[in-house]
Amino acid sequence: MKVIICGAGQVGWQIARHLSSEKNDVTVVDNNPELVARATETLDVQGITGFASYPDVLDRAGARDADMIIAATHSDEVNMVTCQVAHSAFSVPRKIARLRSQSYLTAIYSDLYRRDHMPIDVVISPEKEVAEAALQRLADPAAFDTENFLSGQAQLLGIQLEEDCPVLNTPLRQLTELFSTLRAVVVAVRREGNIFAPDPNDQLFDGDQVYVCAHREDVPRTMEIFGKTQSKQERVVIIGGGNVGLAVAQALETRTERIRAKMIEKNRTIAERAANLLERTIVLHGDGLSADLLNEAGIKRADAVLCVTDDDKTNLLAAVRAKAEGCPMAIALVNDPTLVPLMEPLNVDAYINPRATTVSSILRHIRHGRVRQIYSIGDAEAEVIEAQVLSTSPISGQRIRDMNFPEGVLVGAIQKGQKIVRPEGGTRIEEGDIIVIFALAADVPEVERLLQVSVDFF
Repeated sequence: MKVIICGAGQVGWQIARHLSSEKNDVTVVDNNPELVARATETLDVQGITGFASYPDVLDRAGARDADMIIAATHSDEVNMVTCQVAHSAFSVPRKIARLRSQSYLTAIYSDLYRRDHMPIDVVISPEKEVAEAALQRLADPAAFDTENFLSGQAQLLGIQLEEDCPVLNTPLRQLTELFSTLRAVVVAVRREGNIFAPDPNDQLFDGDQVYVCAHREDVPRTMEIFGKTQSKQERVVIIGGGNVGLAVAQALETRTERIRAKMIEKNRTIAERAANLLERTIVLHGDGLSADLLNEAGIKRADAVLCVTDDDKTNLLAAVRAKAEGCPMAIALVNDPTLVPLMEPLNVDAYINPRATTVSSILRHIRHGRVRQIYSIGDAEAEVIEAQVLSTSPISGQRIRDMNFPEGVLVGAIQKGQKIVRPEGGTRIEEGDIIVIFALAADVPEVERLLQVSVDFF
């Protein structure tokens, strides 16, 4: 597949990294020569320096025979014009644009992106994706990472194991026997910085981070087995009143269960805008790092603090300050993956990675076969893929134990009709089943091959 990626920033580079590693023909376009040089020097991609919306630049990038264009520059308008030029001048079949401005995303204007208006096939909203991720973190506060699969019927949980975990030093095979009715599978373990797919004889140790795929109804029991207690979130303090913080507060206001939210925003204009748009949320103007303001917001009585300003370091420091003032749960938005190892020593409970959520959204629309959902783990170290099995797939009709999966691949859940099934060696994968698979980054191409439909299917 020939893909042009416009924008070589964090998201563009990460998408290029994924696609180039899977032997796609990738060209990166950016007006910053340093970003283009970084991409071409570290990845197997071609680079073009120039403005992505210029027809001659797209022509040099190979738009005449491109299969897809991904517009992920920092400008909504450049992304939109790039898709228009790609459609009108070069007839590029598939166009994906990242749009940030909420005005472009308002539902009443959704007709704007029709083929005969602004021909964008897929619109990705980072702020919307991040706000949804924040709400998921609040819903499962004892997990440091979480994502929904199978239309919300299954959930991926990232759990930090501590010395009081009841199942430490127990082989996973034995866990399956002890909790035979538990619809949950440990699909990955991160130990001393390395992530791997465990085998049934592996044990879990203090300090491990495990990723568990669990049936939604079994999440509380799963968390209890791994030594975590779920607490109800009734009071939340949001630090940052921009698009992400505002979207989270608006979502909390629409929930049937009453959640008391307070917001702190440093910029007066943004604080006034949030106050005008929110009905029940109290908005305070000031610095979220101020202990006095945190106490005015009731941080000691809050169940969680959500730090979602546009600055990583501010978010981390605000989370630390809130914990020091007595808040039991702190969640921070962190763009820079090199800061993630600081979470544990700083006692920050969970983080949200905007880049990972945006990359996951884009990959969902790129993968072959009937891929329905993708979640990127860590610094693009692994993926959790939800896909439908078609009759032309090599795994259709096979039992799991007979599948030629690489060592870094595990099946986490299966949906057969309306029923969610815990995968076992004797489980047969059939046409129409929807499966959730964990795969290390190096094994994703093989997973794609096993899921991919043949050409004659079309």
